[in-house]
Amino acid sequence: MALSHVRLTRKEFISASLAFVATATLAACSGADTNVATSDVATSTDDSSSSTPSGDVYSSGVHHATIDVASFGTISVALNATAAPITVSNFAGLVNKGFYDGLTFHRVISGFMIQGGDPKGDGTGGSDATIKGEFSENGVNNPISHVRGVISMARSNGYDSASSQFFIMQKTNTSLDGQYAAFGNVSDGMSVVDAICASVPVEDSNGTVAPENQPVISSIVMVD
Repeated sequence: MALSHVRLTRKEFISASLAFVATATLAACSGADTNVATSDVATSTDDSSSSTPSGDVYSSGVHHATIDVASFGTISVALNATAAPITVSNFAGLVNKGFYDGLTFHRVISGFMIQGGDPKGDGTGGSDATIKGEFSENGVNNPISHVRGVISMARSNGYDSASSQFFIMQKTNTSLDGQYAAFGNVSDGMSVVDAICASVPVEDSNGTVAPENQPVISSIVMVD
């Protein structure tokens, strides 16, 4: 099925934009036009993982990674596997395979978020598998709130449709809490996120970035 980037629908985006007068809004795509943070990841849900492999070092505790963005700098993130073990394990596994190296941030909404991790670069791609959504509407207690600097997974309408696309909140939007799997926060480098939001041109109100303007993820590395 088509996963939708962390993508807000037109109605949700308008509501979020109005809400931004008092508080910032958010969106991350994953594949088809779906809820708040959705992504256009065209992946199958048949391989959805609802547990972490036995002995996976990334399934508990706090781990750290660096996201190097060409021409912008480095974003350091702390990943909370205690809150979202499946999500952190999936992300770290893709990182260690070099999956994200050379991919881009294909969606940027200033005052909301930046979204990347799609191998197709257009919101319709993902990895070979999808994972269980670790958030309350899907029966999982996840205490991480979508505040500025939080990293979370994009998905489509399906609760277990997240794959590889992720988004980083530029501004707080707690309306996403309970609906998307937040799994960590930026520990250093929010200036990079702000710079991307301020300088990258977009094609429409949904934050679509033309291929030639998409910030390139040079590499993501797990530190521990």
